[in-house]
Amino acid sequence: MTQHSSPQFPTTRLRRNRKSAWARALVAENILLASDLIWPLFVIEGTNMVEPIAAMPGVSRLSIDVAVERVKEARDLGIPLVALFPNTDPTLRNEEGAEALNTNNLICRAVRAIKAQVPDIGVMCDVALDPYTSHGHDGLMRGNEIMNDESLVVLVQQALVQAEAGCDVIAPSDMMDGRIGAIRAALDKAGHQNVQIMAYSAKYASGFYGPFREAVGSSSLLKGDKRTYQMNPANSDEALREVAMDLAEGADMVMVKPGLPYLDIVARVKNEFKVPTFAYQVSGEYSMLMAAIERGWLDPEKVIPESLMSFKRAGADGILTYFAVEVAKSLRRSL
Repeated sequence: MTQHSSPQFPTTRLRRNRKSAWARALVAENILLASDLIWPLFVIEGTNMVEPIAAMPGVSRLSIDVAVERVKEARDLGIPLVALFPNTDPTLRNEEGAEALNTNNLICRAVRAIKAQVPDIGVMCDVALDPYTSHGHDGLMRGNEIMNDESLVVLVQQALVQAEAGCDVIAPSDMMDGRIGAIRAALDKAGHQNVQIMAYSAKYASGFYGPFREAVGSSSLLKGDKRTYQMNPANSDEALREVAMDLAEGADMVMVKPGLPYLDIVARVKNEFKVPTFAYQVSGEYSMLMAAIERGWLDPEKVIPESLMSFKRAGADGILTYFAVEVAKSLRRSL
């Protein structure tokens, strides 16, 4: 806007558009809907099990039967997609992450149960080995090195197992180079051309994942760190290279993780590629907000939707958030 045409007070009063609720709604640039939300769920073995996660107040690990009922609730609230993560029995974890390839593993049984009883909701499955390895890493480990190409073979098999179980969206979070192309080719060859891929394209080596690792039972197992394959928090241009490669290899959607500390990356990705772009409000973000809410320092009715709106404002098409169900309920009450 040139200087001579700049609006001037008192002729222009920006507060006119803020004077009432209806006026603010009329000119709102972004809107948060239940259909913007993806709900992550943690599943465990057993029946009628609800196991609270200490580091994530209000979030629990659920047995499959309970998860199915919660997914029905999410569907009824208009949430389009749930993301499943297993807490694998420690006795089933080994160096190779072999349980990831078991066609009757916890995740596969959960997918089949959900798709049988709630067929009209999408189910997303994580492709990475960390819930299954005894060392807590996302790929195969030789000495102190995470092997890229050798890991791809296992990750492809894991994706196929999940697709066969009925998974709608494969979400590789491992950050191995080349995994999107390898998985897409294998899915297509196996007749799963309609299974979507949401790539964790810009996944940073972040300190905000701690509560999640407790939730899936890998925090005490992790040997070293994940900085040799997850992105450096100092880098922004590199995220665009990662996204470009994943799209070229066949990703249908891309994700930035974590969320709030990386809103600049969300905005850059959306502006550069104009593709479906998602962000993950990760466990550490959730736990920080909940810790302040529980102490009465923050008002949940204000800060939770405000935090989610920041993703929409940055350009995200959708948000993975542990607040999904409560926010969807709130949105329904406001209608």
